[in-house]
Amino acid sequence: MKPSPRVRPPRRAVHGVLLLDKPLGLSSNDALQRVKRLYRAEKAGHTGTLDPLATGLLPLCFGAATKFSQVSLDADKRYLATLRLGQTTSTGDAEGQLLQQREVAVGRADLDAALLRFTGAIDQVPPMHSALKLDGRALYEYARQGVEVERAPRRVTVHRLEVVDWQAPTLVLDVGCSKGTYIRTLAQDLGEQLGCGAHLSALRRTASGALRVEDASSLDALEAMSEAERDALLQPADALLAGWPRVQLPDDEAGRFLTGLRRRVSLADAAAVRVYGPREAFLGSAHIKAGELIADRLLSPAEVAGCTDSLK
Repeated sequence: MKPSPRVRPPRRAVHGVLLLDKPLGLSSNDALQRVKRLYRAEKAGHTGTLDPLATGLLPLCFGAATKFSQVSLDADKRYLATLRLGQTTSTGDAEGQLLQQREVAVGRADLDAALLRFTGAIDQVPPMHSALKLDGRALYEYARQGVEVERAPRRVTVHRLEVVDWQAPTLVLDVGCSKGTYIRTLAQDLGEQLGCGAHLSALRRTASGALRVEDASSLDALEAMSEAERDALLQPADALLAGWPRVQLPDDEAGRFLTGLRRRVSLADAAAVRVYGPREAFLGSAHIKAGELIADRLLSPAEVAGCTDSLK
């Protein structure tokens, strides 16, 4: 007698943002899929890839919140980066083959001077072992075939580069940077500046915009919770827009705004605002130009209702 097929619980509409502390060894997508199954969510996405060898903050968006995931993707990031000086690898991190080993004769004055060199606006050449596309293929696909292609430098900004711990040959840095900054490349370039080479031996994302890893939950903890306990961890969809100017619309204006109609407002121009209707219902994002409120990303009426109900 054949065993009965396993019946999967039905998926449901879930709206909100979960802050996950991604564990070591899982890709961002693997972590997303495991959490999505736990929530039985119909729709979910993450807001910025972390390599399997990296841990830390990975904001996951469900339902209506996925419409605003780009905000988190574009946000500044903060990392705790551990560098192994004196060793360069084929990938720029601990996963690659050791290419060269050099003596580490670096004093604190040398280190401080080098860190200053990499603070502010800098140019980076993207690593071959990255997901950046060239002719429709990720760079890491070329790298796996032993092919190195020319990459144009990209301008990024390092806002913060401070020593947390320095016990040669290990250096731990607190890094605050713009989107698109490759910490692996930063480690390699810093090592060459110091004359000894380096690779990234560990990486932990500690912040993305206003979101902090201290508020994140581990995968093990989520798996041990009931569904109600997991739901209680969800932040509202507009958590990704924290800090944006707020516009409150009266009942009659809120419905018109959701249809995409422009509204006249007595407010100064703004590149990005978050818009609310009755019962503190989040309606979407917009911008203000010449006294007009112009919608950018709107929630559907069903999503508005779902988000509002989740806050009760």
